[in-house]
This record gives sequence, structure tokens and C-alpha cells, in this order.
Amino acid sequence: MKRINEGKNFEIQNTYSKEGEHFYIPENVYVTGTMNTADRSLAMVDYALRRRFAFIELEPGFNTDSFKEYLQTKGISQGFIDTIDSLMKEINTEIVNDKVNLGKGFEIGHSYFTPDHDIEDEQKWFERVLRLEIKPLLQEYWFDQEDKVHELLNRYQ
Repeated sequence: MKRINEGKNFEIQNTYSKEGEHFYIPENVYVTGTMNTADRSLAMVDYALRRRFAFIELEPGFNTDSFKEYLQTKGISQGFIDTIDSLMKEINTEIVNDKVNLGKGFEIGHSYFTPDHDIEDEQKWFERVLRLEIKPLLQEYWFDQEDKVHELLNRYQ
């Protein structure tokens, strides 16, 4: 679909609409598509998309002020925030350095550590995130290196 601040100039008739009904994207609406390049099933689609869209690479935000401030509003102490930052920096370094199977596109982002409610027991919350979200992902990444996953996570439990 083409639209560069043209709005109604590029309206189209929908396939199943009544005669005279048209569709267009208004000038004040922007469509943002996202994809996870770590999903290997997108390999063939990736080339087609890259020719048609601009790509912005996002970095994990563990060390950003906004992430730290958000966690503080949810009751996470600065010490725990530092622990999360250290752990994920270490894990993501391992992921980036694994040039054979993984690499930069497989880094783990900060969204795993963004609770939508206040945290009463930060240790319990942290262990739950590691056990139910981070560990299974790492086990998938290094399915044949169970000791590596165990060693990385046990440093912080």
C-alpha cells in the first residue's frame, strides 16, 4: 500500500465492500510493523520486507534511566535493578559472542523484567522471571549446552 502523506489520493475500493465504499489511510495514521529477526521462520520473508521498509534496530534497555525508574515505581530496589542489569549484560554478551548459532539479533530484551503490578517480594519475582521466562529461552538457545545455562543463571540465584 502506498501512502506518503497523500491520504485520500490513494484510496482503494475494498474487495467485499459496497459499490462506492473506499478505504485509505489518513495522513495522521502511521502503520508500524515489527518483527523479531531471531525467529528463523521469517528468513524468506525477511528479504522481501527489507526491500520495502526502513528498519530500526532496537537494543535491550536494561541500563536506561527510564527502565530503572519504571522498576523503582514497581517497588524494585536499586540493588536488584543492578543485579538484573549485570545478569542480562552477562547473558547478552554470551549470546552476541555465539556467532555460530546466535548473535546480536538474539539478545534478550528488558520486557521480561517489566511487571505490570507492584512487586512485594522482589527476590521471589526475580526467581520466577528467571525460572519461567529466561531459563526456558536460554535452554532453547543452547539446547545442547545445559551446563552453560545452569552456570549463567546460578551466579544470580
